[in-house]
Amino acid sequence: MFVFDFKKNQVWTGNVQIVMRIGLTMAGCIMLCLFTGLKIDEWLGTKGIFLTIFTLLGIVGGGIVVYRIIMEVVEPEKEEINNSENGVN
Repeated sequence: MFVFDFKKNQVWTGNVQIVMRIGLTMAGCIMLCLFTGLKIDEWLGTKGIFLTIFTLLGIVGGGIVVYRIIMEVVEPEKEEINNSENGVN
């Protein structure tokens, strides 16, 4: 029987969590905007104009959200490095 030791693999599981969060966030933003654009096109009777616009908005919006997630992860590491260089515990 295989038992996964989370304490031993804490760094690895944390990295997997971040990668999955980024991927699902990006996919979610794109799919939500894609679906919205599709429904607006059906409602107005247009042929893909809003689908294209909203898909591009989903890509840009997802990129912005992913950038913020990455900055949340990187900033605490920078603070730890700066504190260790300044002698602060």
